[in-house]
Amino acid sequence: MNRQQADYRVVPYPKYRRWMVAAFRSTHHKTVIHGLFEADVTTARALLRDHKAKTGESLSFTAFLVACLARAIDENKGVQAIRQGGKHLVVFDDVDVLTYIERDVAGQKYVVPHVLRAAHRKTVRELHDEIRAAQSMDAGDLMKRFLPMRLPAALFRPFVWIWGWVGRRRPRVWKNIVGTVEISSVGMFGSGAGWGISPPSATSLMVTVGGIGEKQVSVDGQTATREYLSLTISVDHEIVDGAPTARFVRRLKELIESGYGLNGLGSVTATVEAEPARAFGASKKSQQQVATT
Repeated sequence: MNRQQADYRVVPYPKYRRWMVAAFRSTHHKTVIHGLFEADVTTARALLRDHKAKTGESLSFTAFLVACLARAIDENKGVQAIRQGGKHLVVFDDVDVLTYIERDVAGQKYVVPHVLRAAHRKTVRELHDEIRAAQSMDAGDLMKRFLPMRLPAALFRPFVWIWGWVGRRRPRVWKNIVGTVEISSVGMFGSGAGWGISPPSATSLMVTVGGIGEKQVSVDGQTATREYLSLTISVDHEIVDGAPTARFVRRLKELIESGYGLNGLGSVTATVEAEPARAFGASKKSQQQVATT
């Protein structure tokens, strides 16, 4: 219950925040390296605006980024490896992307995790529909699906410890709970360029989406205004080396800047050229057929 004083007020500390604190503390031991870069999203945003002008529908920018992220990981699977004990890494074929849905529950804002399963096999349209469905889901049902919130707050830290212990020995269980990669957006609530540095993630790879800023650049000898998205890539350096990370980032940047998955929305299959896959666990195909609907 709120207690109003002369110059301040005391409000409840939400249960889900206490859970997040326990989860953050459980990952402080990780050796994480961060990479900050920019991607030109002028083409992608123009395609999204064009789609809205033609159909009246606003497609999720997050869905587009998830599609690019999942495709880049599918070609460089080693960046989403999960450690099993001290001598093995498990590299899953599916790219399960953990993202977050903010909902209002009994007058309070809750950020509820949602895993987009096998995102590399889904189109921007399919990812958009899944995100919108999660956003419109009854908030109470969302919270019930998040198992830790059913526990007393005093059991959060023991649960996290047990959860981590199981995850190190049963990577499939870990994957089913948190996915294989995490994406979080801090730029959606503000304007202008800017990067976010997130705490260590439960996954070996995390992408933090920052803001979008404009820059004057030279294009074919002419000055043009372009839109650049700030992105932070964070990897567990005990699992992922710098060279595979660099190859993954280069491919992710290419996909974002090309407007991957947005050309020909509603059409049939399009062919996307992929660079030779050299990262650990990557596909060896030089071309893959991907749906753009």
